[in-house]
Amino acid sequence: MASLLLYLVVGAVAGTLAGLFGIGGGTVIVPALLFTLAAQGVSPEVMTHMAVATSLATITFTSLSSIRTHHQKGAVLWPVVGRMTMGIVVGTTAGAMLISSIPGPILLKIIGVFTALLGIQMFFGLQPKASDTRPGAKELMGSGAAIGFASSWFGIGGGSFAVPYLTWRNLEMRQAVAVAAACGFPIALTAALTNIFEGWGHDDLPAWSTGYVYWPAVLGIVLTSVPFARIGAKLAHQLDQKKLKKAFAVMLLLVAAKFLTT
Repeated sequence: MASLLLYLVVGAVAGTLAGLFGIGGGTVIVPALLFTLAAQGVSPEVMTHMAVATSLATITFTSLSSIRTHHQKGAVLWPVVGRMTMGIVVGTTAGAMLISSIPGPILLKIIGVFTALLGIQMFFGLQPKASDTRPGAKELMGSGAAIGFASSWFGIGGGSFAVPYLTWRNLEMRQAVAVAAACGFPIALTAALTNIFEGWGHDDLPAWSTGYVYWPAVLGIVLTSVPFARIGAKLAHQLDQKKLKKAFAVMLLLVAAKFLTT
């Protein structure tokens, strides 16, 4: 019961920040899970893999609400999503299988580097300039594979990679965000299932785990992240976004420093 209450709080914080900054919840959930799983005494050998897998499992559920909203507004370009999904399934599966062979402490350092780069990008507002043409079918499949591969390593739904890529390839921001949200579901589902398979029967896993997915965390985060994301979105219209993003970027850099020095 205590662990479920803890993850209800994690979900509330992750949802609020996701709505406030327009970032994927996994960006917040993975660091939060790493700290909470460590506090619960989970073995370092499986802790990082569990944080990544569990974050992706939560996105399988939470992405559905976002997809529905974007679809109702007519912003999802489903042909683009379909072509990217063909690559996503292959890339995500390969990525999730590969990280299962990476020792937990090394994977933690890799996530630390990614978190630092994300913090730098947010602090300086770095965005690529749009190109003149839109991508073809082969490029979309290839980009889907690359985005799925990278997302499976960092426990995110792919928005951090997909939105900059799609805006660079001449999609409107509204469409890029909607397509990235729709792609989050196949990324999360494929990675979660692969992580369940890869972690099945590991000796160091705590109770209530299926493979690397830890269900008390999934339940708690799913229950609170979606409603609190709406609260965060409302706050975003009332607060100074530029100052908040810089503050959040500094927090990400501090978290990255902790991971890199652990």
